[in-house]
Amino acid sequence: MKVARLSAIGMVAAATLWIASGHFMPRDSAEGEAAIRSNEAKEQPRFRVAVTAAKLTQHNPTLTLSGRTEADHKVTVAARTGGELTELRVKRGQHVKQGEIIAVLSDDARLAQVAQAEALVDQRRAELEAKRTLITSGALPKLDLVNLESQYKTAQAALGNARAELERSFVRAPWDGVITDVPVEVGGAAFSFQGKEVATLVALDPMLAVVEVSERKLAGVKIGETAQVKLITGQTVSGRVRYVSKSASATTRTYRVEVEMANADGAIPDGISAEVVVALKAIPATPVPRSALTISSAGDIGVRVVDASDSVEFVPVQVIEDQQGTMWLSGIAEGARIIVRGQDFVREGQKVATVDAVSERAEK
Repeated sequence: MKVARLSAIGMVAAATLWIASGHFMPRDSAEGEAAIRSNEAKEQPRFRVAVTAAKLTQHNPTLTLSGRTEADHKVTVAARTGGELTELRVKRGQHVKQGEIIAVLSDDARLAQVAQAEALVDQRRAELEAKRTLITSGALPKLDLVNLESQYKTAQAALGNARAELERSFVRAPWDGVITDVPVEVGGAAFSFQGKEVATLVALDPMLAVVEVSERKLAGVKIGETAQVKLITGQTVSGRVRYVSKSASATTRTYRVEVEMANADGAIPDGISAEVVVALKAIPATPVPRSALTISSAGDIGVRVVDASDSVEFVPVQVIEDQQGTMWLSGIAEGARIIVRGQDFVREGQKVATVDAVSERAEK
């Protein structure tokens, strides 16, 4: 019985091993290896990408900055003497010419001083003329002539001072401009009026567009370069860069740039928003569709190109200018085949099939 039981157990074990061998050991191993070698020998179809040839050209990038308009000259016209404000000849918004009277201060004492000085000049002149002949003939000492001439010149100087003080009664415009504020009223009085603000005068021609430029972009802005100024009112005006600051703002670390614009008709107001577009120095760059840009595994911005053996390569680039549909880039060799469609589905070193992007679009 014991021998029969052992024989039965052995047969079961042998059957189990035979069944298991069918799962773990492939049949016809030679045929399987041949099939694998055959599949490996077959060339996989290459991924198709659209390419375009890089064209290196001299490109003038533009720098667009937001700023504001600012009057070239702005001054507070103040009284230079005391007295009562008897006339105010301007109002807000009025255009005035250089030397035009803005206001008049009245003080009878100044008129009296002028009259007194004129009388003294007449007296000294008469004395000098009357005694000059006597002195020349020797009837009077020559020293008297020197004293009389000195007295006459002193009287003339006093008259000049009196007339200058009288002229200070007239507040005049220092240059052509527009009156923007008149904070005084006729009847304002007293000798403390000296130094008080009478009006604010703004020169609108030329007008400035003022922007702030970062230190990275400052090198491209040159004095004398032309610029286009787009005003918030819808106007577009040509201008010229006339000033580039040599010192940065302590708070923003930016540099002040002024663009001068002709404004003879005063159509450009002071203090409105403006967008300034400055043309920078021409540099070699390649135009590439915005969609062609990609990012490498290392996080670099660039494009993928196809080399002579149809292998994919990554080329890091520097963005020169970002336009609506086109990116101007540096770092791409002339004639390089840039992948403009399918670049995000391939990797470096991969063999690809290429088609010319222009021809493909033409066929469609």
